[in-house]
Amino acid sequence: MTLAAKIADRTALIGVIGLGYVGLPLVHRFWEVGFKVLGFDTDPVKVERLNRGESYIKHIPSARVAEMVTGSNPRFAATSDMARLGEPDCLLICVPTPLTPSREPDLRFVENTTRDIAKTLRPGQLVSLESTTYPGTTEEVLLPLLSARLTVGQDFFLVFSPEREDPGNPTYEVKNIPKVVGGVTPACLELGVALYQSVVEKVVPVSSTRAAEMSKLLENIYRAVNIALVNELKILCLRMGLDIFEVIEASRTKPFGFQAFYPGPGLGGHCIPIDPFYLTWKARQYDLSTRFIELAGEVNSSMPYFVVQRVAEALNEVGKPLKGAKILVLGIAYKRDIDDNRESPGVKIMDLLMGKGARVSYNDPHISHCRGMRHFPHIDMASVPLTAEVLKEADCVLLTTDHQAYDYPWIASQARLIVDTRNAFKGLTGAPVYLA
Repeated sequence: MTLAAKIADRTALIGVIGLGYVGLPLVHRFWEVGFKVLGFDTDPVKVERLNRGESYIKHIPSARVAEMVTGSNPRFAATSDMARLGEPDCLLICVPTPLTPSREPDLRFVENTTRDIAKTLRPGQLVSLESTTYPGTTEEVLLPLLSARLTVGQDFFLVFSPEREDPGNPTYEVKNIPKVVGGVTPACLELGVALYQSVVEKVVPVSSTRAAEMSKLLENIYRAVNIALVNELKILCLRMGLDIFEVIEASRTKPFGFQAFYPGPGLGGHCIPIDPFYLTWKARQYDLSTRFIELAGEVNSSMPYFVVQRVAEALNEVGKPLKGAKILVLGIAYKRDIDDNRESPGVKIMDLLMGKGARVSYNDPHISHCRGMRHFPHIDMASVPLTAEVLKEADCVLLTTDHQAYDYPWIASQARLIVDTRNAFKGLTGAPVYLA
């Protein structure tokens, strides 16, 4: 039976490599429409938990995982055995693409995964890279590793289809987020489109993998640049005695030509703080400096430092030095109502405050423990309970993530001083509030 026929009648075995915030929702969607799915991850703890029917991602309930593994129609299992990569008919690569300390692409996870696939690659398999990367990665990195024994477009098929996962978004999920697909050859594109059409309402084919790779970067650079703009305007408005949030709300009443973006303490998550630098690195190979993108990165990277400065200024107003001050940080997830603190500005701000001698604690209803990750390995603390006593003891309460679980009027009534990076305390009575 051909791969196209297997996809059409849902008998193709789907392999998802990387079972995190991108991979696990894909697993569920393919399972949901009737495919069997084999998940791969190098973390044996994740694999063990999934095979027990447990989830480690807040917006994916354990009951959903248990149904896939042990329910009435179990069609999912997880493994850390990469020797089994030859079993699936379609392999979806959802591994991290971070930056090196010098802000250059770190493709070691993609490369290692591709080498593992190459060891077992067999005729009839489709490989799809979903990890965000620079234009040319699929053809320049994956293709040479995979085509040593087999011919692309004839023996095996290779596509790039960028992930568009938005954790915690109740409106958009895998099935109703349009999927961009680019293939190395026309035959690759045809099968890639067929695969994703089986699980996604709308598939958008493009002329090449490079076009698909660039489209993902454009999406994220668009956001990064506009967020940098409003972050810079926030600083100017504070100096001018204006409310940037009032200005944005007034501007967004224009029914055309304007989309509202909002300032904050910096950028977080795996995509927006990282992906633009994949393109700036690639552009240098074409003797081009992407100054606009780099400037936006500089503005957004500077925001945690600005927040710390505002905390120091707010404390100074009440005669308290930053050194030795007790700072309670509210929210260290990189955005509202999720349990993910990758690249979170809140963690960066905690690190900066501790470096200034402040005594820092945090509360986050979605993240019970913060271990700082690769950038801040020295940070290891648990979320403190949000009680009236904790709020009153803090010299300053710093809101970095505006979770809906927070009772903002109550917090304002109990705190002594608030620095607000999200405009969540606007119009509330109680503690003095400083925007940052």
